[in-house]
Amino acid sequence: MNPDRTAGGARARARQAMRAAVAVTVQDLVLEHGYEETTIDDICAAAEISRSTFFRCFHSKEEALFGPTAGAPEYLRDALAARPADEAPWVAIRHALNPLIDQYEGHDERTRRLTRLMVNTPALAARHREKNARWHELLRPEIARRLGADPADAADPRADAVIAAALGCVEATLAAWTASDRPRSLSEILDQAMGVAFVPQRPE
Repeated sequence: MNPDRTAGGARARARQAMRAAVAVTVQDLVLEHGYEETTIDDICAAAEISRSTFFRCFHSKEEALFGPTAGAPEYLRDALAARPADEAPWVAIRHALNPLIDQYEGHDERTRRLTRLMVNTPALAARHREKNARWHELLRPEIARRLGADPADAADPRADAVIAAALGCVEATLAAWTASDRPRSLSEILDQAMGVAFVPQRPE
């Protein structure tokens, strides 16, 4: 066995364990005190780490709270591309969203409280919308292909409209999910949101 590889694997596991522990600490602090009220110094003190250690593990307080999401847009894009080629864009994007919905729904009440925090905290909601803009750009070529449109044609609004409507439905779903103490399933809420947003094509 290569000792360098073994040491590298041990360091990676130790770093991952530290990230997980710090993330729990951040969640505890923001759920108790609020996102804006919780500082990096507060986190470091509670986790008993230095600021330099914190920034070796995370790029920001938000990443420490919700985890890195760099791969999420690509995952959704790949799930969309894997849908049947002749499936309507709106149907395809609804099915492609299932893994994302399952990520939220597969967790406990703590996840719903953190999601409520994201929805109701202006700074977090703004960052969430910034992420949606990246999702939009990655999904546009596949949605345009399914519409028979040119993704480079800025004068054709159809792909942008489909993606914006779908992501808007996801945001409305998360807001509705966190608004009740006895929520329905996310899938049910998303189906309701996307059902009302779907408008059949105007007859010729």
